[in-house]
Amino acid sequence: MSHSRPLGLWSATALVVGSMIGSGVFLLPASLAPYGGVSLLGWAVTLTGALALALVFAKLAMRWPHTGGPYVYARQAFGDLPGFLVAWSYWVAIWAANAAIAIAFAGSVGALIPAATATPVRAAACALAALWLCTGINLLGVREAGRMQLLLTALKFLPLLAFACIAIWFVDGRHFVPLNPSAEPLPHAINASVTLALWALLGLEAATVPAGAITDAERTIPRATVLGTLLAGIATVLAVTAVIGIVPAAQLRESQAPMVDAARMLWGSWAGTGIALVAAVSCFGALNGWVLISAHVSLAAAQDGLLPTRFARVNKTATPVFGILASSVLASVLVLSNFSRSLVGLFTFSILLSTAATLLPYLVGSLAWLLRGSGATRLVALLAGAYSTYALIGSGHEALLWGGALMLAGLPIWLWMRRVKVR
Repeated sequence: MSHSRPLGLWSATALVVGSMIGSGVFLLPASLAPYGGVSLLGWAVTLTGALALALVFAKLAMRWPHTGGPYVYARQAFGDLPGFLVAWSYWVAIWAANAAIAIAFAGSVGALIPAATATPVRAAACALAALWLCTGINLLGVREAGRMQLLLTALKFLPLLAFACIAIWFVDGRHFVPLNPSAEPLPHAINASVTLALWALLGLEAATVPAGAITDAERTIPRATVLGTLLAGIATVLAVTAVIGIVPAAQLRESQAPMVDAARMLWGSWAGTGIALVAAVSCFGALNGWVLISAHVSLAAAQDGLLPTRFARVNKTATPVFGILASSVLASVLVLSNFSRSLVGLFTFSILLSTAATLLPYLVGSLAWLLRGSGATRLVALLAGAYSTYALIGSGHEALLWGGALMLAGLPIWLWMRRVKVR
């Protein structure tokens, strides 16, 4: 394995699985609780859409195996401005996701040590501690971050899969009746549950972003993308469905650690403690992976002259220090500016914002292959694009407004960089 490309197939697959299995699988049951049986329909739509997107990104990675992932595909297919908007949107999505994952880590710690998150200030402090510890690990270098990701993914995936396969047999079907317990019309409820469920599967494109650090990227990235999506998708759907079918809806809506509650109900306090430890490891692993990805998105755009040159600077270990620090600072601001919300409320807001911002890169990536691809895979791209549009609608007005505002905030940077280029 070369020093310049330190990530192989297993590290790349761990990046996908580790980025997908993070906070969503552990906290998402609380967000989906109001939808009851509708959540099953949401999962069916979301898993189908996620697999379609994984196949699209696998094909795009084979055609353009360059650092930047969705940004590269948008720029190659449509030009600089669409490329910039996708890079900016995706970068915003990542640091918003980092805020949500850090919050979920705090929830897991709170299940182990209630005093640690007894107040919003303490919960925010716990979240920020996790975020900046992962930032420190990534500043050591890509190789070190990759090794840590492989270890953390193994430590969380195997126990989660074991929990999912056992707990699914204890599901009480009455928890999914009536089909739509929410006050929303059925089509709206399905749409909303699809967008929430997608949060647990975001990250399927993770291996495409640091392509320049992956060995034999043209072959490794597609394999890691599809394999990672299948592994993470199956484990996530089983685990979240099991929790919704075990914990009463009223308790689930207010729970800061739903899977911990489910484990305690089934096997006692020792099982709850074990799941809380797995959840903390899972969130920490996802945070580690997304901090790595955030810096490589801005690195790729900066190398093409679409973001300030500071983002393109790397140290002697090829680490984009400024990009890592900038993303972590912004994630910290999001945590601090919303810490007055309940933990579940803050988590739900953060995931909707992140999901809305991620769906633009997903949609543009689907269109890129639809227009530039060939053969039957264009039908897959059409399905992926339709799914991305549908999920984007379901993210709600607040998330769409915030996402739109953050998108507009990037336009002055685009105009300034164009002026610099002209000079």
